[in-house]
Amino acid sequence: MSCSQRAVCLLNSLALIFQFGPVTMLASEQETSLGEWRVAKPGWNYEFPRDHGPHRDFKTEWWYFTGNLLDPKGKEFGFQLTFFREGVRPGVKPKDASRFRIYEIPFAHFALTDIAAGNFRFAQRSSRGVFGESGFRDTESQGGKIAWVEDWILELLPSAKFHLYAGDKEKDRAVDLILDNESHPLIHGKNGVSPKSETPGHASHYYSMTSLNSSGSISVDGKVHHVNGLVWFDHEWASNQLELGQSGWDWTGLHLSNGQDLMIFQVRDKDGKITFRSGTLRLKNGFVRSLSGQDFVMTPEGVWKSPHTAGHYPASWSISIPYDKLIFSIRPKLQDQELVLAPFPYWEGAVRGEGTMGKKPITAEGYLEMTGYGGRIFGLTQ
Repeated sequence: MSCSQRAVCLLNSLALIFQFGPVTMLASEQETSLGEWRVAKPGWNYEFPRDHGPHRDFKTEWWYFTGNLLDPKGKEFGFQLTFFREGVRPGVKPKDASRFRIYEIPFAHFALTDIAAGNFRFAQRSSRGVFGESGFRDTESQGGKIAWVEDWILELLPSAKFHLYAGDKEKDRAVDLILDNESHPLIHGKNGVSPKSETPGHASHYYSMTSLNSSGSISVDGKVHHVNGLVWFDHEWASNQLELGQSGWDWTGLHLSNGQDLMIFQVRDKDGKITFRSGTLRLKNGFVRSLSGQDFVMTPEGVWKSPHTAGHYPASWSISIPYDKLIFSIRPKLQDQELVLAPFPYWEGAVRGEGTMGKKPITAEGYLEMTGYGGRIFGLTQ
C-alpha cells in the first residue's frame, strides 16, 4: 500500500493535487458528468500483461517497487519507487479533449537507504502531464512505458522484463534496474478482491510480483554501485478502500529464508484499535494461502519518535502465524526511514527479521510500511 515526487517539494505537490478541485480527494464527490467511479467487486479476472497497465475507471492506483540490493562487496541498499495515479474524472480521456483538461494526476515517490552509511533520502515528483511529460499507458504485449513522471519511468520491455529508473540530482541518488520475474503474480484476497474492512464494498484489486530478480546500478554520492537482489512489486487499484473511521495501516512484504513469500497488513482506527487484518502466504511449492485476521498477529514493540513529524511509530514488530508455528520479529535496517511527502507522511523502509518456524531458525528480509502515525491520511475513502 504507498505515493510520488519532485514537483519541487511537498508544498508544490499539495498545491498541484488540490488545484483541480475536491473531486480529486473528497468522498462526497462520487459522480461526475462522465459517470461514477468503479469500485472493487468480486469476480475480477486478472489478465497479464493487461493488468500491469492503468485502470482508469478506478479513482486511486499505485505501482509500488521495493527492494533490498547488494553490490559485489556486500554493501547493502534499500529502495522504494512508487508511481501513483489519482483520478480526477473516471474513464479514458477522449482523443479530441483539450490537453489542459485533467483526467488524472501522476505523481511518484523515490527513496534510497544506504545501510552502511546510515542515511536515508527521498524525493518526490508530480506533474499535470498535459504535454506528455508524465502519464500512464495501457500495457501492450510488445512492451512500452507503463507509468512515468519526467525521466522517472516504469517500463515493460518486449522480453516481459521491467525497467525502472529514478534519480534525484540534488540529493545525488539514482536507481536503474532491470527486473526479471520467475514466479506467477500473487493474487491477494479471494474472488479477485482484497478487502480492507469487514464492511462489504471497501476493497481493492491487488496483486504482487514478489520475487523479481534485479540487476543494474545504484548511484550514491557520485559513485555507481552495480547491484543485484530481489525486488517486490505491488500493483493495486480501488475507489473506496478505507472506511471513514479508519486512520492508518501497517503493511509488510517479506521474503522468508525457507523460500516462502509473506504479505500481511492491518488497518487501525483513530484510537489505534485494529479494525481489519488480512494477508497472503505463498509456500515454496507455489501453494497460496489467504490469511484472515484470525490467522496471524502483528504486535508492536518499542517506540521510535520521528524528529521530522513527532509521530510515534512502532520501533519493531513481532509476527506470529500459529498454524505454521511461525514466530519472528522484524526490525528496520535503519530506524529513520520516514518520508515527509504529499499527500501524507509515512514510514517506508528496509527491514530484516529472525525467529523460528517450529524448531527451525528462520530469517526474513523485505519492506515495512506504516501510515497514520506521523499525520492524518486522506484520499482513500469514498
